[in-house]
Amino acid sequence: MSIDMAQFHQVFFEESFEGLDAMESGLLNLDLGDFNVEDINTIFRAAHSIKGGSGTFGFTAVSDFTHVMETLLDEMRDGRRKITQPAVDVLLGSVDCLRDMLQSIQNGSEVDQADVAEHKLALDNELNNAVPNSPSVGKQTAKASTVLPADDVKQIAGWVIAFSPHLHLLKTGNEPVRMFRELASLGHLTTTVDLQGVPNLYDLDPEECHLSWKLEVSGDIPETEIDEIFDWVEDDCDLAKQPIYQTPSESTPFHGSPEIAISHAVSRVTKDVSSELASSEESEANAADRKNGKKEDAKAAPKGSSSIRVDTSKIDTLINMVGELVITQSMLSLLGEHFELNKLDQLKNGLSQLERHTRELQESVMNIRMLPISFVFSRFPRLAHDISSKLGKKIELKLVGENTEVDKTVVELLSDPLVHLVRNSLDHGIEMPDVRLAAGKPETGTVTLEAYHRGGNIVIEVADDGKGLDKDKLRAKAIEKGLIDADAILSDKQTYELIFMPGFSTAEKLTDISGRGVGMDVVRRNIQALGGNIEILSELGKGSTISIHLPLTLAILDGQSIAVGDETYILPLGSIIESLHVKEDRLNRVAGKGETFLLRGQYLPIIRMHQIFNVLSAKTTKLTEGLIVVVEGQGLRCGLFVDDLLGQQQVVIKSLEANYRRIEGVSGATILGDGSVALILDIPGLVRLANQ
Repeated sequence: MSIDMAQFHQVFFEESFEGLDAMESGLLNLDLGDFNVEDINTIFRAAHSIKGGSGTFGFTAVSDFTHVMETLLDEMRDGRRKITQPAVDVLLGSVDCLRDMLQSIQNGSEVDQADVAEHKLALDNELNNAVPNSPSVGKQTAKASTVLPADDVKQIAGWVIAFSPHLHLLKTGNEPVRMFRELASLGHLTTTVDLQGVPNLYDLDPEECHLSWKLEVSGDIPETEIDEIFDWVEDDCDLAKQPIYQTPSESTPFHGSPEIAISHAVSRVTKDVSSELASSEESEANAADRKNGKKEDAKAAPKGSSSIRVDTSKIDTLINMVGELVITQSMLSLLGEHFELNKLDQLKNGLSQLERHTRELQESVMNIRMLPISFVFSRFPRLAHDISSKLGKKIELKLVGENTEVDKTVVELLSDPLVHLVRNSLDHGIEMPDVRLAAGKPETGTVTLEAYHRGGNIVIEVADDGKGLDKDKLRAKAIEKGLIDADAILSDKQTYELIFMPGFSTAEKLTDISGRGVGMDVVRRNIQALGGNIEILSELGKGSTISIHLPLTLAILDGQSIAVGDETYILPLGSIIESLHVKEDRLNRVAGKGETFLLRGQYLPIIRMHQIFNVLSAKTTKLTEGLIVVVEGQGLRCGLFVDDLLGQQQVVIKSLEANYRRIEGVSGATILGDGSVALILDIPGLVRLANQ
């Protein structure tokens, strides 16, 4: 029987990309002076897994390239090679190359062979040119290793290996046949299976490995290549190996035989190993699936599809809620079949219970979509490493609140805006080491990326202790470019926000990192498209902090329904401060500037909703007869003049831009219970619209 291996490709790609992220993170965290062996082992295992998986699925270019990386990493973890910054840089470049290769294969496009050859040459040069460590530093493993004779004349002609798996080996996802196939690729392999202690058929547990083998492979094979094959099972087997030597005068190698004490029963099956080596693709698929820890068949995923991993506790909660919902539905069905007026209270209780379960089910489903912000943050240590190396700066990147959860859609759309902001902090914010020392600062600058929840929003801050924003320089540049009038009066906040204007840049020279006047206006536009806003705080000589405020989810919104004439609008509940009736003595009209009202010693501007949206059916136009809803957006407060408040409700957000077009002051739309459509208001957009 033949199995379509393509159905496993998506799982392989997802796990490979996760492995590459782990490798990149591990390489960036390596301490070049006194490294941790386990850190190197983690990086090596990720490379080894990618190599094994790519070989299984026939992606030979990937497996060949990864093999060279693996060789370099193996020498590092053995202590035979020092870990140097050039070597780490070469490996980081190879990780990028490997990621590009996998993406090309996944998308069905051609692999950039020139790029692969360039990085492979860099790996080869590092392998050949680096000075190895003292050979006295060895690898701490459970393997029984051998000491080669000092006689330089003798040459290895092969290996004799005694391999006795522990009973649980198959349950770890490893398959001996795969190892034998790897051995056979190194040289001619002969196998002898030990069937001693094979249990009776009725006592046989098919998930336990009862076989052991004597393996003889011929050829001038380095011991490291033998070790690589059995590296995954070193703690799950008894293993001994002995070299077969041949001097130039010997025509026939001597076949030695190591002695191994095998303390457990042998033999899971009685198949001849040679037939197993020629097994079908089905064995390969099953072996790859077990090696990757899969307990069930992976479903084929369409090309370009995205997926998320969900904690089983979230699934359990969801299943429990569905069960409760089914019980409630069954109860209401029975009630409806024989309904009488004396059962009205039961009906109300059932409907109330249905509403509660539906809301809890909705929250459970939305919780499944929540991902830790670390999915975005994990890319920035590499970005900071590359940019600081390129610019000659010393920069420490701090990540805070990586486990803060946010909706999957927000995670996907947040990545590019954050890249722009972090790049600007690294390039424009942090000064050169000599400049920092002259200013009395540590020569190492700090960029902090922090995420936390505030109300119904997630706040992400990019802060640096660099030179900060120069208000005079910003203003002069804006006047020079004709973005503002020379006599314009701007607050500090408005001055800082000049950097978000299209075409604005204060860079003294253009670089491939930043300074072309593009990016920051796009950042604000993208953040606003997500229903969020962005704010800047800065102090000259001390640093800057840019804060992004985003809704936790883009699918569900807690809103307040408001009435303006015959129209119904939805205000995000998190934007509302309070609502009130205003008296005439608290109103103030400024000629040419609009209307304001006094609230606790502060005058706030009033936005007449019926004027903004041209609603002719408004009940009243007198400010003292309607309601003022105080809202906040992008740090600015204002009052919305409306006819009435209708009630709070959760609404499902529908994209207006995708179905119609973008409208200033409106972030989306929703369908109400009576089937009518209500617009969801964008508070920062309304403020900008009113100012226009």
